[in-house]
Amino acid sequence: MSKRVSLLSLPLALAAWVALLGASVPAAAQENRAQDARGQLRLANLAAAFAPRHLADGRYTSAPSGYVRFCAENGTDCRAAGPLMPAIRLDAEHKAELERVNRTVNEVVQPETDLDHYGETERWAYPDDGRGDCEDYVLEKRRRLINAGWPTSVLLITVVRDHEGDGHAVLTVVTDKGDLILDNQEAEIHTWTDTGYRFVKRQSKEDPSQWVSLGETRVPPVVGTGR
Repeated sequence: MSKRVSLLSLPLALAAWVALLGASVPAAAQENRAQDARGQLRLANLAAAFAPRHLADGRYTSAPSGYVRFCAENGTDCRAAGPLMPAIRLDAEHKAELERVNRTVNEVVQPETDLDHYGETERWAYPDDGRGDCEDYVLEKRRRLINAGWPTSVLLITVVRDHEGDGHAVLTVVTDKGDLILDNQEAEIHTWTDTGYRFVKRQSKEDPSQWVSLGETRVPPVVGTGR
């Protein structure tokens, strides 16, 4: 009699065990996912803290088409000027000048897309008429700093993917305090690690007409689709 009872109870016990296992698996999976998310967040926070102060140049790559056209029209502005320096000393005078140029250009140039401005998808030009998009801000900031005596080797036009993944141009200034980013979309100057951008390519320090890759492999087809 006892054997028959135990055999009849076995399927019920198995069913209960399967039900319990099924309830625990999703809970365990959710906990694992939560732990993974927390781990990724910690790594993301640590990445900025431990990232190098300077961007590492990669191999030579193609220049943006808009820049190539700009150089054809402004040849002397695409040549090296001043001493070849690994970085500029960011003393109080240089810092003040950098902040002044960044602030002034951001204030005096009104944002306008190339399509609205020129009827073209992408065109790089100095904003002499007071209008322009991201690369035009960069060209003007670079021009003003070069005229103030800064060497081209520390003023590097840079293409990034912004927070929306769109192509965007900024000016990288290589200093002894790290690579600083001058951006028309930001009032303040930030280090490259604090921008949240994905860096695609920039001018070579040795030759402004040449470009080097920076790690982001998805090159945007157009720079400055917005402002």
